[in-house]
Amino acid sequence: MHLFDFSVTLKGAGLSLLLGYLLGSVPFGLLFSAAFGAGDIRRIGSGSTGATNVLRTGNYAAAALTLLFDAAKGAIAVGLARYAFGPDAGLIAGFGAFAGHLFPVWLGFRGGKGIAVSLGILLAINWPIALLSLATWGVMLALFRISSLSALVVAIAAPVYMWLWSTPHAALLAVLLAVLVFIAHRANIARLLNGTEPRVGAKSAAA
Repeated sequence: MHLFDFSVTLKGAGLSLLLGYLLGSVPFGLLFSAAFGAGDIRRIGSGSTGATNVLRTGNYAAAALTLLFDAAKGAIAVGLARYAFGPDAGLIAGFGAFAGHLFPVWLGFRGGKGIAVSLGILLAINWPIALLSLATWGVMLALFRISSLSALVVAIAAPVYMWLWSTPHAALLAVLLAVLVFIAHRANIARLLNGTEPRVGAKSAAA
């Protein structure tokens, strides 16, 4: 299998990308934080709609549901496209779901940071590597209690895992996701460098 030799039609690729983007752009963090009375999550902490920022409200139920549903939308996008158009279409849908989560058109292209949705994507593609990536994230989080640092380390590690134990196309997807992760974490990287990045579990004031 060649790195850029995708076995999917242009129509299938386009529909898979669109499907993934639309599923990924559903802002579950915003919906659950509002439903549980935590207010507009975009005005809290980092302004992200992801589970980590929802957790900063102190509402653990909303954070847990956000984590679950964000992971599910990534896995569902991959599964549906793979069923309809084949394995490579599933990878394209996974990229679309991740991009939709980070840059949802409905919210001015400002969404989450992608931790949960990337887990769902990886689970649908290669569950042992997903669990290895999750373990990597967990170890980093336990050591440093900084979610963004854990995500950045996994973003680097996942393409290596995919290259070693999966397919070249899956490794390419992991590289593209890593690029998006670093773009989405620009502000976090700046705070990490100057030592002001907040730790998980700390309540945060309005952004």
